[in-house]
Amino acid sequence: MSPARDERDHIRAAMDRILQGTAQHSNGALTIVALAQEAGVPRNALTQRHLDLKNYFYAQVRASGQTPDSEIRLRQQIGRLKELRAKDATELAQLRTAVEHLVRVVNQLTTYNRQLLHALSQPNPPVRALPTQPHPDRGH
Repeated sequence: MSPARDERDHIRAAMDRILQGTAQHSNGALTIVALAQEAGVPRNALTQRHLDLKNYFYAQVRASGQTPDSEIRLRQQIGRLKELRAKDATELAQLRTAVEHLVRVVNQLTTYNRQLLHALSQPNPPVRALPTQPHPDRGH
C-alpha cells in the first residue's frame, strides 16, 4: 500500500473514532489538529494534501448536529468582540457628551474673560487686576 493511501486510511479511521467519541490518541476535539493527532499524521497532511478528507470531516461533524470546536471558538470570540464594541460605543457617546459640555464651558469662560478685559480697559474700572504671584516651579 502506498504511503499516501496508508495515510488516508489512518485519517479515515481517526475520523470514525473522533466522531464516535472513542478517540485514543487525541483529546477527541472536533478540530483538524485533534484529527491529525488521532491519525498520527502532521496537520499539513489535512490542510494541504488531503483537503477532501478535512472537508469531509467537517461535513460529518455538521451532519451529526455538532459544531466544530473551531467554529464554537470563533462564535465565542465574535460574542466577546460584540460586547467590547458595545462598551466602546457607550464610552464614545459619553466622551462626545463630555466634549460638548467642555466646549460650552470654554465658550462661557471666554465670554466672561472678554467682559472682564473690557471692564478693565474702561476708565475707573469696576474690577481690578490682582498682581500675579511667581509660580514656585518656575523659580521667579
